Amino acid sequence: MTTASNTKTVPNASTRVLHRTSIATPPRAVRGEGVYIFDETGKSYLDACGGAAVSCLGHSDPDVRAAMHAQIDQIAYAHSGFFSSDAMEELADELVANAPAGIDKVYFVSGGSEATEAALKMARQYFLEIGQPERKYVIARRQSYHGNTLGALSVGGNMWRRKQFEPLLITASHIAPVYQYRDQRADETPEAYGLRVANELETAILELGADNVAAFVAEPVVGATAGALAPVPGYFKRIREICDQYGVLLILDEVMCGMGRTGTLHAIEQEGISGDLQTIAKGLGAGYQPIGAVLVSKKINDAIATGSGFFQHGHTYQGHATACAAALATQRVIRERNLLANVVTQGENLVNGLQDKFGQHPFVGDIRGRGLFRGVELVANRETKEPFDPSLKINAKIKKAAFARGLMAYPMGGTIDGVRGDHVLFAPAFIVTEDDVAKIVDLFGAALDDVFAAEGLS
Repeated sequence: MTTASNTKTVPNASTRVLHRTSIATPPRAVRGEGVYIFDETGKSYLDACGGAAVSCLGHSDPDVRAAMHAQIDQIAYAHSGFFSSDAMEELADELVANAPAGIDKVYFVSGGSEATEAALKMARQYFLEIGQPERKYVIARRQSYHGNTLGALSVGGNMWRRKQFEPLLITASHIAPVYQYRDQRADETPEAYGLRVANELETAILELGADNVAAFVAEPVVGATAGALAPVPGYFKRIREICDQYGVLLILDEVMCGMGRTGTLHAIEQEGISGDLQTIAKGLGAGYQPIGAVLVSKKINDAIATGSGFFQHGHTYQGHATACAAALATQRVIRERNLLANVVTQGENLVNGLQDKFGQHPFVGDIRGRGLFRGVELVANRETKEPFDPSLKINAKIKKAAFARGLMAYPMGGTIDGVRGDHVLFAPAFIVTEDDVAKIVDLFGAALDDVFAAEGLS
């Protein structure tokens, strides 16, 4: 609603909720069934992104709901400063049994940002415990995203999210991401390119002083900020070598890409290394309850256990019994139904469908990702890779057009540098079928046609 004299949008006064935008109130979700969400009018939406790569089992799994009911009937919550619970202990056993090499303990929180905050504090405390208090700096990568709390935002490389809060953030250094589509030179092999960008970490460590750096934080497959950027062969092995050489901890952020999303339970499995700390969240509990965790290596746990004896950090709802019960059921469902095999199969169907339909599309520059974690980067010119003018807000228009057609996708802007670039992320549930995948591709194609026709592009 606008007037001739005032072009500002009038805030929506029909709700007392401070929603993500004040311009309009979103429809109300009233029911979930498999990969679909239904609003109050009965309209269905095919969830092709899991909200934010969260709902990996869809929206109505009977085993997870039953586990939650059973836990609530026993005890819904007890503060972890006083009690543990069967659900928390069993979930920790499940996670450690299937974790990357070296993981020994699990620290539970309520989401991804909390997990990053805990990992950063744990890294700092580790160095205090072993007598290296000078280690305080954290290095991460540009176009990464590690959460929205101040510590997580500080290490993250999402420039748009960081900008207005810069005065509040701690100092962190950022090196190049693995962005093969735009940054690999014509004379480089993927392996040579990976080595070049990995070696930026060593340069950054030496610039800060090798004895001053505490940790390097990275997403094995970059999620929302850059649209499913996967590493090239050998990149993470070189990163691991550099961290070991200089005594720097490697923190792997698998909040979005982990817990089966890329076809293996942990995305880093495909790189042949493990981290010192690893954050998980979204796919851990499939959205049935808020939960996240830090997977802790034995060397870090031992340093704290034999030193001060406690981790100086905590949250009210950590280890929430009902959340742990939901997550435990989620992990058992994924394993017992062999859903990771479906992630691989349907991931191939998804990327093949996207390639077949959009591989020569005039405004599609790159199709990438792993498993059921796929990104489509949009460009104004395929030959030059020139992005669309950010003022066009192509990503937002695609989200709106897709939603109008009953498709939930996850478009973002600022793909290249926080300002320029548009991409769409797909992260459907692990239970999707071949027909679901075909429908995702078709609806996405229709949404693209809607937007580009409205923009006068063809």
